[in-house]
Amino acid sequence: MDYVSSGLLSITLVSLCISVHYEALRGLEKLSQKFKLHRWMVLITMYGLLLAHVIEIWIFGVGYMFAERWMNIGTVTAVSADWFDYIYYSAMVYTTVGFGDMVPQGGARMISSTEALAGLALITWSASFTFLQMQRLWRD
Repeated sequence: MDYVSSGLLSITLVSLCISVHYEALRGLEKLSQKFKLHRWMVLITMYGLLLAHVIEIWIFGVGYMFAERWMNIGTVTAVSADWFDYIYYSAMVYTTVGFGDMVPQGGARMISSTEALAGLALITWSASFTFLQMQRLWRD
């Protein structure tokens, strides 16, 4: 039953992150069309996407805390009572750095694998969007 719950939580977290990312990209595109800032828009795009990724990392971090503390479907070893450990762990998984100082157990393994895949996809989506913005705006 833990894996069904962690699967549903994973789908929910990924859906939230995709929605945040889509809206960030949509907003940045609208902004670039409204204000013809050219090179400045590339810089604004980078800051906007960085903010979107940070929000997505926090979404998963809160998801790990929720899974462990309220749903009892998995743990992340070496997490203290500090909420920042969940955010740190989420950042390591999202960026696929994976230092290994924290290890998921139980249902948290499914959430972690899903986050790694989502992080890779969202970072790639950001890179593609940035490339297209630069190709369109970065002309002299």
